[in-house]
Amino acid sequence: MSLPSENTNAKIISLQQTLDAKTFEQIFKTHFNSLCLFSRKYIHDTDVCKEIVHNVFVNIWEKRSTIDLGKNVKSYLFAAVYSRCMNYIRDQKKFDGNASEHIEVLNKVDDHDIEEKMAETELENRINGAIQTLPEKCREVFQLNRIEGLKYREIAEKLGISIKTVENQVSKALKVLRENLSDYAKILIIIQLLVARY
Repeated sequence: MSLPSENTNAKIISLQQTLDAKTFEQIFKTHFNSLCLFSRKYIHDTDVCKEIVHNVFVNIWEKRSTIDLGKNVKSYLFAAVYSRCMNYIRDQKKFDGNASEHIEVLNKVDDHDIEEKMAETELENRINGAIQTLPEKCREVFQLNRIEGLKYREIAEKLGISIKTVENQVSKALKVLRENLSDYAKILIIIQLLVARY
């Protein structure tokens, strides 16, 4: 996504028609959570991250007549959020003596690093989305195992179920993840290896 030249009046009119409220809402719904997750890699305050992402979308809506939707919208959004994160950290420098360390890290980040973070964020979203599709009990068992690192026996004791039931629920969860994340085969292998058993 980039700003078109001033000579492309016809293109601008076309873009004004394209970025209507419905298209904007779709872009917002598609990318908001990913962008918040992405900004959390730099700023460890969820409310601030949401505000930064919200402001990026407000800015896009205000400039909708000059935004070229033919370009990579996702890349533009991530770059804009990254830029605002860096500005936020710089602004905090006067209040927080440790901010200079964060600025050094941010200044060393190049386009390749942003793309890697984008891919990492996208994968996290895909995994979280797949986990949310699990039935409630299955999801609870899998999260206790994968996120909290509890072993099968500990989960069984905590939930008052048998170890065999825990095994079945984890197997069911891994099956769903395999189906939903088939294009991330290597990651699935890692997830399976990280599952704490007995």
